[in-house]
Amino acid sequence: MDERRQWVEPAHLFLSVRQQADILGLQRSGIYYKPRQEALSEGQLGLLRLIDEIYTKYPYMGTRQMSDYISMHHYPCKRHETRWAYERLGLHSAAPGPHTSKPHPEHKIYPYLLRDVDIVRPCQVFSTDITYLRMQKGFVYLTAIIDWYSRFVLDWQLSISMEADFCIETLERVLTRSRCDIFNTDQGAQFTSKGFTDVLIAHQIDISMDGKGRWVDNVFVERLWRSVKYECVYLQEWASVAVLRNALSEYFHLYNYERPHQALGKLTPFMVHSGETLH
Repeated sequence: MDERRQWVEPAHLFLSVRQQADILGLQRSGIYYKPRQEALSEGQLGLLRLIDEIYTKYPYMGTRQMSDYISMHHYPCKRHETRWAYERLGLHSAAPGPHTSKPHPEHKIYPYLLRDVDIVRPCQVFSTDITYLRMQKGFVYLTAIIDWYSRFVLDWQLSISMEADFCIETLERVLTRSRCDIFNTDQGAQFTSKGFTDVLIAHQIDISMDGKGRWVDNVFVERLWRSVKYECVYLQEWASVAVLRNALSEYFHLYNYERPHQALGKLTPFMVHSGETLH
């Protein structure tokens, strides 16, 4: 009998990053992300907060309208400052100029498939987006996926960056539980990325993308962001991501399961999504 010790390769040499993350209960975005110490001034943070609030009320405003509005009602603001803020916040100007952010030039843009389409049942159309959430010191980004028919929030996730990973992770979780016929996004680089679209293609889901600058094409997610911010985020200053995450978890539970929605015939999104009715 050969009693010589056999060399056993460490697990990390044959397990993928995704498998290691699953075993450890970690999110891949937290593994891949390398923090960049980019300090923003108080003035920059103040502008981001102000534009976030105004855009939440008036999402049709382009950078020119926004700079004019801020200059009239708050303080002098140049258009290049609002362009910077729009890009930082991931907002889409209704009237994009030559220096506004653009989709990644190597990413495929898909046509908008929902014009004149009747949404008649759950799991017909899912949609997603990213929004900025302010904190006491700094900010984070929130992504969520909703069912258009029921307005049910299928899943959500926070990230300290706008990289595509946290959007892909959220999508993968949703599609392990459910699927749709059409998935709608805007033309942001996170959603046009090959990693994101490949997941949808693998599940044989048709990809739809908003027209450039047309926030109304994804109006149900825009309404969700407005509710989240006015009914949760804007109510206090959040000192940590963990505290904000807990608050959002409670809010989305209320939104999905407890509060009747007028647009849903006074049913909750969960009731409509699952086919339940009031007795």
